[in-house]
Amino acid sequence: MWRINDVSLRPLTFRVSNWVKWFLSHVRCFSKTTDIDGVLRVVQLWRINEKTFNFRVSNKQFVGLDTGGNGIDAVAVSTTPGNTETFEIVGESDDSTRVRIKAANGFFLQVKTEVLVTADFAGNSEWGDNDPSVFVMTISGRLRGEFQVTNGYGLERAPQEHWNTFIVEDDFKFISENGLNAARIPVGWWIASDPDPPQPYVGGSLKALDNAFLWATSSRDGSQEWGKTDDNIQQTVAVIDFLTARYAKSQSLYAVELINEPLSPEASLESLNKGKNNLFSNEFDNMTVQQNIDFIDTNRTQELNHVTTSNGPLNFVGEWVAEWQVSGATKEDYQRFARAQLDVYGRATFGWAYWTFRNVNNHWSLEWMIKNGYIKL
Repeated sequence: MWRINDVSLRPLTFRVSNWVKWFLSHVRCFSKTTDIDGVLRVVQLWRINEKTFNFRVSNKQFVGLDTGGNGIDAVAVSTTPGNTETFEIVGESDDSTRVRIKAANGFFLQVKTEVLVTADFAGNSEWGDNDPSVFVMTISGRLRGEFQVTNGYGLERAPQEHWNTFIVEDDFKFISENGLNAARIPVGWWIASDPDPPQPYVGGSLKALDNAFLWATSSRDGSQEWGKTDDNIQQTVAVIDFLTARYAKSQSLYAVELINEPLSPEASLESLNKGKNNLFSNEFDNMTVQQNIDFIDTNRTQELNHVTTSNGPLNFVGEWVAEWQVSGATKEDYQRFARAQLDVYGRATFGWAYWTFRNVNNHWSLEWMIKNGYIKL
C-alpha cells in the first residue's frame, strides 16, 4: 500500500513522500540534481468530473501512459492532457480514503519498484495493506473557485443559486449602515461571454453583477498563468473594455482593477507593465501580538508613505485581514490588530478593502468581525 498525503481541491493537491520515488524520478518531473530523499513533492490533480482527474507535476507536465513505449509505464512528458493522461479514482466501498487509480487502458496503477509504476493491474476485491495498487488518500481541502466547482459538477449541477442567495440587497444595506462606501467585487474573465460562457463555466454571473449595482472589478490572479501569451493578455484587455463600456456611466462605479494578485515570476514585470505583488510570508509565524502590531505601525506605514506622493496617482490597499498566526490571541488582541491596520490603511488616498465581506472563517469575515465587536468603523 502506497500513501498519498494532504489531498485538497484547489485544484486537488497531494504530496508524495520520498518512498514513492517513481513520481519523482520515473515521470521525469525533477532535474537529476534534485535531492528527493526525505523531501515532500507536490503533484496537482485537475478535476474533470466527479471521478476523473489529470495529474500535473511541478514542471507543468501531465502524468500519462508511455504510448511511445510499452503503453503501460507511467510517465510525465505531455504539456496538454489527453485521454492517456486521464485517470479515474476508485474508492473502497467501506473506506473512501483507500483508493485505486484507473488508467485510460482500463487497468489500475501499481507500484512495481521505487522508480517504476505501471498500469497493468486488473483489480480485485482485496484492499490489503501490502497491495501495490492501493493508495491511502487524505483530503485536507474542498472545491474552491468557480472553475473547480463548475468543472466538477457540470452544467446541470453547478450551484447557480449561490449567486442569488449568498450576497443580497440587505448585505449592501449592512455595508452602508456600518460606514463603508464601496464593495470590491472580483469577477471572472468569462463574464464578457455571459449568458453562454465557454465551458466549464455556466451563465448567470453578469446578471449577478448587474444586480449588485456597485463597484465592479475585473481580475485574473497571476497564479492562473496570466500574461504568458499575447492572446491571453488581449482577452483580459477585451474583458476590461467590456466592463467599462457596460458600467462607465454608472455613478456606482469607482474603478476597474486591471489584475488581481499578480504572482511573480508567473506574471512578468513586462506583462504587467505596472502592478503590485502580494506575498504570504512565514516571517510572521513566531511574532507576538505586539510585534505584529508594531510591524503594521512601522513597516506598513513606511511602505504606504513610499507610494504616496502629493502629485502622484491615488493608492489603494486592495486586501487586508485581521488574522494572523498568533496562538491564544484574545478578542482584545484582535481588536488592537484590526485597529492598527485601520489606522494605517485608512491613510491610503483611494481607500482599502477587507478580504472578505463574508467568509466561513470568522476573522476573514468583515461582517462577522463587525457584528461581534472585533472591528468598529
